[in-house]
Amino acid sequence: MVSTSTRFTQSVLSSQAAGGRLPVIAVTGMAFEARIVRGEGIEVVYAARADLLERALSAAVARGCAGIVSFGTAGGLAPGLEPGAVIVADAVEGPLGRFATDSRWSERLAAALAATPLGARLHRGLLAGVTAPLTGADDKAALHRSSGALAVDMESHVAGAIAAAHGVPFAVCRAIVDPAWRTLPSAATAGLRDDGSTAIAPILRELLKQPSQLGPLLRVAADARAARTALVQARHALGAAGALQPTV
Repeated sequence: MVSTSTRFTQSVLSSQAAGGRLPVIAVTGMAFEARIVRGEGIEVVYAARADLLERALSAAVARGCAGIVSFGTAGGLAPGLEPGAVIVADAVEGPLGRFATDSRWSERLAAALAATPLGARLHRGLLAGVTAPLTGADDKAALHRSSGALAVDMESHVAGAIAAAHGVPFAVCRAIVDPAWRTLPSAATAGLRDDGSTAIAPILRELLKQPSQLGPLLRVAADARAARTALVQARHALGAAGALQPTV
């Protein structure tokens, strides 16, 4: 029986021999993350709802890919991680199991980032996966104690499971958006649509119901700017180094 990893290698070699190059699939949860990572050789799949993400990612993998990279933001679990810190994960653990990332690809990602000012904010370790937003500081602390994970998101475990099922390389690059000590106001997540876009009206309704959320929401916005800036810098560094393409 031919293993999934052998089939993947044969598929890539066949594509290269024919003069083609399979894309890397970048998996994100939010539309703004997709805009940052999109580029030549990158096919982006994004959705905030797990079943939509899984369906779109499975279809993309079926068309052929060189690897899957989970790219975007993550919630901080380790207390020392500030907004804008960057995680290159060694593994992802969540409701679908534990999935190791490709060690050579992860080393290339980390090396490319370490060669830039982002190196001072680069961390390696475990990423946790969850099925619903983790918004409370107490909940984040509990997950950190139970798992040892540095950060948490809702997409990487889906990407890891599909990568493992198809035998393709898997990597994770995520920037911290809300630190472990931050409890998000309900307005922060009110506008998130299933497709990963954001609606303003639900956020405004939340603020009208509870105006005291405005201060915390402005702090969340500042955290989000730091994470976005880090993602843009990371995308530039990884693209310049050619690190977004795994080796076979």
